[in-house]
Amino acid sequence: MTDNAALVWHQLRFDLLVFWRSPASVFFTVLLPIIFLFIFQGLFGDERIPELGMKVSTYYVPGILTLAIVSATTQSLAMNLTVDRESGRLKRVRATPLPAWVFVAGRVGNSFVTCVLMVVVVTAIGAIFYGVDVPTNTLPALLVSLLVIAFAFSSLGFALAALIPSEESAAPIANVALLPLYFLSGVFIPETEIPDGVLRVAEVFPVRHAFEAMLTVFDPATTGAGFEWGNLGIVALWGVAGLAVASRAFRWAPRRP
Repeated sequence: MTDNAALVWHQLRFDLLVFWRSPASVFFTVLLPIIFLFIFQGLFGDERIPELGMKVSTYYVPGILTLAIVSATTQSLAMNLTVDRESGRLKRVRATPLPAWVFVAGRVGNSFVTCVLMVVVVTAIGAIFYGVDVPTNTLPALLVSLLVIAFAFSSLGFALAALIPSEESAAPIANVALLPLYFLSGVFIPETEIPDGVLRVAEVFPVRHAFEAMLTVFDPATTGAGFEWGNLGIVALWGVAGLAVASRAFRWAPRRP
C-alpha cells in the first residue's frame, strides 16, 4: 500500500469510527430512512400505481434510497462540516501535516460507504418484507448511478457547508434546502399525485433526477441496462457546480471569532 493510500485508509477508518459512535448521526442517516420506508409501506400497503405499472412498495424503495443517499452526503456533510468549522476542529486539522485532499477523501469515503450500506439494507428490506424485485439485471446501472449521485451530492454538501454561516443555522438551512425537494420530486408523494407544473419545477434540481435514475433501476418493467444517462448527466452537472463553489468558498477557519 502506498503512503497516500495508507493515509486515506487511516482517515477513512477514523471518520467511520466517529460516525458510528455518534447516535444522532446514525439515527438520522441510517435509521430514519428505514423508518420512513416502514411508515409509507404501512400507510399504502400493497396498493398499485396503475400509471407506473408497479406496486407502491416498489416505488418507495428507490425513493427512500434517494433520501438515504442525499442524507448521507449533502445533509450529513453540510451539517458536520459546519459544526467542525465553527468549533475550530477544521482549523486544527488544517494546521497538521495531513493533506487537505486526504481529509476530504475520508469524509466523502465515509459518506459513500454509508450509501452502499443503505442500498444493501433498504433493498433487502424491500425484497424480504414487501416482495420488491432485487435489480440484478440493472445492477451495473445501480452501481454507476450510486457513484454519480454520491459524488454530486457530496460536492453539494461541501458547497452548502461553505455557505452556511453558523453552527446554529446548519440543521435548519440543510432541512429547508432539502425537505421541500423530497416532496416536489416524488420521493415522499407518488409522482402521479403531483401536478405536472410542480414536477417541472422539481426537474430544475438534482433530487428529482437522482430519484428518476434510481426508479428506473428498480422498475420491473425496465428493458435494457437501465442507465438513465440524461438524468445522471444533470446530477453530475450539479455536482460539478457544487465542486466549483466549494473549491472557491470553503473555509477551514470559523466564521465567527
